[in-house]
Amino acid sequence: METGAAMETISMMGSPRNSKEMFLPNCMNGVKEGNKSTIGIIGSGDFAKCLSLRLLRCGYHVVVGSRSPKRAAEFFPHVVDVTHHEDAVAKANILFVSIHREHYASFWDLKHLLVGKILVDVSNNTRMNQYPESNAEYLASLFPDSFVVKGFNVISAWAMQSGPKDASRQVYICSNLVEARHQVLEVARQLNFIPVDLGTLSSAREIENIPLQLFTLWKGPVLVSVSLSILFFIYSFIRDIIHPYVKNQQSNFYKIPIEIVNKTLPIVAITLLSLVYLAGLLAAAHQIYYGTKYRHFPHWLDGWLQCRKQLGLLSVFFASVHVLYSICLPMRRSERYLFLNMAFQQVHANVDNSWNEEEVWRVEMYISFGIMSLGLLSLLAVTSIPSVNSALNWREFSFIQSTLGYVALLITTFHVLLYGWKRAFDQEYYKFYMPPNFVIALVLPVTVIVGKIVLLLPCMSGRLRRIRRGWENSQYRSEVSGAASQVSPERITIM
Repeated sequence: METGAAMETISMMGSPRNSKEMFLPNCMNGVKEGNKSTIGIIGSGDFAKCLSLRLLRCGYHVVVGSRSPKRAAEFFPHVVDVTHHEDAVAKANILFVSIHREHYASFWDLKHLLVGKILVDVSNNTRMNQYPESNAEYLASLFPDSFVVKGFNVISAWAMQSGPKDASRQVYICSNLVEARHQVLEVARQLNFIPVDLGTLSSAREIENIPLQLFTLWKGPVLVSVSLSILFFIYSFIRDIIHPYVKNQQSNFYKIPIEIVNKTLPIVAITLLSLVYLAGLLAAAHQIYYGTKYRHFPHWLDGWLQCRKQLGLLSVFFASVHVLYSICLPMRRSERYLFLNMAFQQVHANVDNSWNEEEVWRVEMYISFGIMSLGLLSLLAVTSIPSVNSALNWREFSFIQSTLGYVALLITTFHVLLYGWKRAFDQEYYKFYMPPNFVIALVLPVTVIVGKIVLLLPCMSGRLRRIRRGWENSQYRSEVSGAASQVSPERITIM
């Protein structure tokens, strides 16, 4: 009963029965479904098990080569042919080498059987650039009569078994033989992955380094966020803790865990959001200044532009945490004591009604703009998710990320302005001659908004639109033609 159930499951999860043709990896032409192709796997580890299941579901016959086939067969479906390495090599023309680099040499005795076979190296290293050459290049040097293809190393065993989702769908493929590369690319498509052709085997080192990268695009934004948090925390600490203690011997150290942190979070959030759009303004200014879009951006600006998504997501994170801290402010015991003291002072002063119309409107508008800005920031964060992003066309994505992004920055700026209100002009709030926190927070967003307004002027927007459509300044064209005339014929031949 269990065997029949397993067969039925594999049949249902495989390719449709009404399909007329199916790709055959060991040749370039399609064949009838009755002659399903066979793919071999060298190794019987976790990745081999998950890969065999995925191949079965997509209609392939699978043969697995193992040093201990009897023991390994217990962990594979019964329809998988688990045998010795020699038999597995003889039965398939495409072989997934699912073993570590140090075990490559153990197949030296099978060198004569591997002639003309396609070897797909799926191995990874423990650190970047661990060896002088990549694993795939090392495998190719051991078996020069075989066709080595690097690929599938960026896919985890879990992703292979559960099916590709979002960013895990991309598979990078490279090989010196075009025909072998194309066959493995087609296998990746049959497995519902998105293959990316990176050319020759010299790209194998780059592919092997991809799984070892740890938040490559996040390092800069995280470093900026931490630096800004420390800087603004120290600034608030000096103004709100040190100043009262020095001037009036008043101890406000209890404010450090909640109030000082909550003053730091919104400044960092709006600063990071401003940095997202400041990069675009600088790029536009660069194109207008040089009169072309074909001149490369400086290295620092190019890296900044690539990290805008990470900066925006960190801005949403700091804003969300700021909201949580603000909600918890009335729960503090110190806030209750201050409220009771205020009520006692009002009674002692015989004040019947302390209603302040201006202050009521200020706080109402301040909270309303804060809620709207958080909602827009959440929308920006959601549309940056790959699955949501893929459902939008370029115009829709640009409208949300650019137009609504600037609207979010403008509303957030109003939120800060309403928080500060008249206090920006009150000398009492300039402690140690240091401006209030909200004044510091407004510098960068106001600069970005003014810069955007300048770019929206007809004289600037029209010029920028022409440049982005391919128009070039005559001075830049003359510089390019002059540089090209100075290049020697030998250099042109080499290039």
